[in-house]
Amino acid sequence: MVIRILRWGEDKRYDRMRHNVGNLAVFFIFQGLWVWTVTLPVTVVNASDKDPSIQAEDIIGWIMWFVGTIVEILADKDKFSFKNSPESKGKWCEIGLWKYSRHPNYFGDILLTWGYFVASLPIIEGAEWLVLIGPVFLTLLLLFVSGLTILEKSGDKKFGNVEAYRVYKKRTSPLIPLPRSIYGNLPYWFKAYEARIKQKLSCASLFFDSQGRRRGFETLLARF
Repeated sequence: MVIRILRWGEDKRYDRMRHNVGNLAVFFIFQGLWVWTVTLPVTVVNASDKDPSIQAEDIIGWIMWFVGTIVEILADKDKFSFKNSPESKGKWCEIGLWKYSRHPNYFGDILLTWGYFVASLPIIEGAEWLVLIGPVFLTLLLLFVSGLTILEKSGDKKFGNVEAYRVYKKRTSPLIPLPRSIYGNLPYWFKAYEARIKQKLSCASLFFDSQGRRRGFETLLARF
């Protein structure tokens, strides 16, 4: 977000909320709850008096966090470079990690968040297991509400009639970065996530319009 604002002077994602304090407040309150929820494992570990020795869960969790962070940084860098290239106009991103995943940034985000949780396993006990809400919440949100679902719908709207784009979707993993030669030969049941995305579009439409933009708070209430 900082790079986007420094580069273009604004973030157009917030244009529709800028003149409505209510919408802006609801959005940022939700963002705060989001951050608080996904960092629950870190909060519990930092508040604990326990000091166990380093265990396998710690190492696995740190590796997951490190890999997820690197993937997200590289994916964002690739996407930023793509958007700033004159040749990218009217095309979909298919460079760097985006050649192996249609949403590598979300994969990185999900992986590092689960890394938090795995690294907290030597500490948590009893009711503290509720911190599992954090990674589960983020995963469900990105997969079925505001992340992949919306971008897949937007991409289909823009490029759905382009044969090369349909081939790209067929050959490229929606989330986990995989070589196309491997993903293309995976069994159908493994790739059935595509169908589940389409089933969840009706849920996502409560929060976003057909252009993938967030609906106003009043519009959301009206739908209920």
